[in-house]
Amino acid sequence: MEKTTTEVYWTAIRHPKFGDRPLYLAATKQGLCRITWPNESFDTLTTWVVKYIPGAVLTNDQEPLSEYVGQLKEYLEGARQTFDLPLDMRGTKFQTAVWQALTRIPYGETRSYSDIAGEVGSPAAVRAVGTANGANPIPIVVPCHRVIGKNSALTGFRGGLQVKQELLRLEGFEDFTLEGHARFQF
Repeated sequence: MEKTTTEVYWTAIRHPKFGDRPLYLAATKQGLCRITWPNESFDTLTTWVVKYIPGAVLTNDQEPLSEYVGQLKEYLEGARQTFDLPLDMRGTKFQTAVWQALTRIPYGETRSYSDIAGEVGSPAAVRAVGTANGANPIPIVVPCHRVIGKNSALTGFRGGLQVKQELLRLEGFEDFTLEGHARFQF
């Protein structure tokens, strides 16, 4: 019996919102599986692939990623509010349930960690939701930036709070700051 090797295609994109730092995108034939934040390196991508897709071959090829790159750039330019992309979510059953719930948060809206915990049927699992949110391998497309604290506070964010603030601002949240407790003023 011959073992099939999974090919993971990757590319780097740069966008003015992130300065000169690249985002790395990766996809399998099943769909988009990873986007790194600007504060993460290519090593972050390779370490993730080794852990979640053992034996995979990484191939730098923008062609299979062109639709993913195009939609992501449209979003970052303010020309897209929803994504229509196949996703290859790799995580535990609980994590993927949380990530699926994140995809249902509409553009320009936020939810609390407790809202998501209730939606996935585990209302007491607020911390676990936070952990799953932080482990989201496909940020922006799976909008973990739309999850805030129950008291409307911007909370810890793997991509950095400035990135979270910028993404929320892109979606219409103008009246908040990172100063002090970084609370939204609705």
